[in-house]
Amino acid sequence: MSEEPDLSELLAVLDDEYARAILTETSVEPMSASTLSDRCDASLPTIYRRLERLEECHLVTEETELAADGNHYSVYEANLDSLELSLDDGEFALAVDYRDEDVADKFTRMWEGMR
Repeated sequence: MSEEPDLSELLAVLDDEYARAILTETSVEPMSASTLSDRCDASLPTIYRRLERLEECHLVTEETELAADGNHYSVYEANLDSLELSLDDGEFALAVDYRDEDVADKFTRMWEGMR
């Protein structure tokens, strides 16, 4: 999904306890789905379903990491900085700030992970 999530979609995602746990865990450090499964006490299919919904709402980002054995795997990181919900003149307004780091920082982090 390329456009911004609407209010009901975002609130539905955040209403899910596993999605909130994923955001909490990945706000500290990037984590693989299997690590999230352990930390959130949820099955891998549950984690992957929640990650998909969180990615659709731009609340997590996915990066590829290179393991020492040459294999690669995905890690996920929270992309939510702040969320503000307001009510004015009978209408809700939603303001979402994302963490999006710049391309140079992403490239540097990816390069350092390959060494």
